[in-house]
Amino acid sequence: MTGTDDIRYMKMALDEASKAYEQGEVPVGAVVVCQGRVIARAHNLTETLTDVTAHAEMQAITAAANYLGGKYLNECTLYVTVEPCVMCAGALGWAQTKRIVFGAADEKRGFQRFAPHALHPKTEVVSGVMADECAALMKAFFSSRR
Repeated sequence: MTGTDDIRYMKMALDEASKAYEQGEVPVGAVVVCQGRVIARAHNLTETLTDVTAHAEMQAITAAANYLGGKYLNECTLYVTVEPCVMCAGALGWAQTKRIVFGAADEKRGFQRFAPHALHPKTEVVSGVMADECAALMKAFFSSRR
């Protein structure tokens, strides 16, 4: 059972993903919540910044760390519309993120397939929150590109 807070924050992440979609970016959105407060919102910017590392999660980690004035997110939850890739999972591990909640699984590039131990050992992972909505946005984006 998914908590109502998880759904509320995933909707915010979906709003970010929609912004990415409108900008021609792969529609992934992320929100970082710390002690009940949204401290970062981000979406993919790889095309805009011409930077393969500018994933939504990476942007959100940086914004949250700047907000907190420190590199650790050990009291924070990251909400992201699609399962993080290996790069993002590694960064989330180094940031010691307390909790990660994602929507749609990514069978092709998701961390669970390639690096299931990349996260910090204490990180809690919740998957499948609003998975259908998150997946639908991705499918719509890629079908419009074909």
